[in-house]
Amino acid sequence: MKVLVTGRNGQLGSEIHSISEQYDNFEFIFTSSLNLDISNEEAVFSFFNNHQFDAVINCAAYTAVDKAEDELENANAVNHLGVQYIVENCEQKNIRLIHISTDYVFDGSNNVAYKETDPVSPIGVYGKTKRLGEEVILNSSLNAIIIRTSWVYSTFGNNFVKTMIRLGKEKDELGVIVDQVGTPTNTNDLASACLTILSEANNWNQKVSIYHYSNNGVTSWYDFATEIMTIANLDCKVNPIESFEYPTKALRPNYSVLNKRKIVQDFDLKIPHWKESLVKMIKQF
Repeated sequence: MKVLVTGRNGQLGSEIHSISEQYDNFEFIFTSSLNLDISNEEAVFSFFNNHQFDAVINCAAYTAVDKAEDELENANAVNHLGVQYIVENCEQKNIRLIHISTDYVFDGSNNVAYKETDPVSPIGVYGKTKRLGEEVILNSSLNAIIIRTSWVYSTFGNNFVKTMIRLGKEKDELGVIVDQVGTPTNTNDLASACLTILSEANNWNQKVSIYHYSNNGVTSWYDFATEIMTIANLDCKVNPIESFEYPTKALRPNYSVLNKRKIVQDFDLKIPHWKESLVKMIKQF
């Protein structure tokens, strides 16, 4: 199977690239914004006409949550219109699609893990544009899967874990938000899940399905940071602070725990606990 992976230079695209040699049943084409700008309709049309592939994993996204509040047009161009262009070309050529979405499509008002069927209500530009991208796929005729994930980190790119390790080396103490709860996701685990799911593409439902994927367990950003310092053997005190003490341009969901039962049942995935996956990542890093 020939597979196009967009967003090669992002965390997930980089992780898929790093493990791609383990999947000799796939022939991969990796693109970044440098050689395929998915927000450019003509560029997407031309790329699909000049290359042949059977499936797309769309990892490309505008993920600067705070900047998105001032750059609605840019965020919408990638997270919404770019998805639309990919979907239109996939429909024309009967290409399967895995699209990566986010917990930010929810407002964070739940107190139990979000299921795929729960109503969405994004509270910021990033979440709203990602939801528009989901809707394009849901309204299509594609054989496609949408995977929502949360709190991603990796040895690649910029992320919370690498920031905490850097600050832990530079500072004696720091404050981290304690009243936002969710589940971290080691992007290496997510990459493996995507390719496992794609390996079973012949068993997909022949329609659009939504799944949730993160590591197992629940934590706050404060507890997450504390665990990072412990594993990395950093002598930096982490102090709990509330969201109002660290104002940001964009609102964040206070509760971002995703229910993974559906993806585990349908694809027999073994999902590690977030602490286990954090240890693995920090050792690699």
